[in-house]
Amino acid sequence: MSEIKVDTVAEKTSANGVTVDGLNIKDSKLVTANSVIETNLTDNIVTLAKMASGTDGNIISYDASGNPVAIATGSDGQVLTSTGAGSPPAFETPAAGGKLLQVVTNTHATRFATSSTSYVAATGYTIAITPSATSSKVYVVMNAHADNGASGRNMKATIYRGSTILSNADGFNTTLSSGARVYAPLSMSVLDSPNTSSAVTYQVYVKAYGGAISYNDAEGTATMTAFEIAG
Repeated sequence: MSEIKVDTVAEKTSANGVTVDGLNIKDSKLVTANSVIETNLTDNIVTLAKMASGTDGNIISYDASGNPVAIATGSDGQVLTSTGAGSPPAFETPAAGGKLLQVVTNTHATRFATSSTSYVAATGYTIAITPSATSSKVYVVMNAHADNGASGRNMKATIYRGSTILSNADGFNTTLSSGARVYAPLSMSVLDSPNTSSAVTYQVYVKAYGGAISYNDAEGTATMTAFEIAG
């Protein structure tokens, strides 16, 4: 085997560099594609300055094939979230869980009387709200007064969304004693998941036992309030 012993191997022109057995060297750098392999690299030798330039805010990850990929920069306030196995993460707007999005309030001063032993809608005692997202929850609160009219009568009340009762069949409260005539405050609340971004209406329903009763008598004005809560 022949040897060539020299102190310096210089390039013939300033543009080409020097090629040795397919390895191209120019200006003290290896420039031939695929000429550097992992085993020839010293640990921690590649500095930030030697990495390829990218886009401000991008993050390096891996795609489903295991190849490096740049995660596009998100918007101000977004967070990096997992998109599941086999997919790079992504910058996404965080869910606004628990935030109060809107409040709607109605007041009602009309007395409603019934002797029905099945639930009937208390005319006028409604509140409508349009959720901003299908994942939102709606918390409905009602405050009013009731009058059983005479001893031996009683009532119960509940809240419906459309035709759907939002409590068990017996309602929220037995508000009046059956032993004497009573004027009593009546309060109810329910947390609902309407699963819609269209307008929904909540309605008070009441029923009587033993004779006619009055909902929201002259003792005060009823109030219904609906709170939209981010899901």
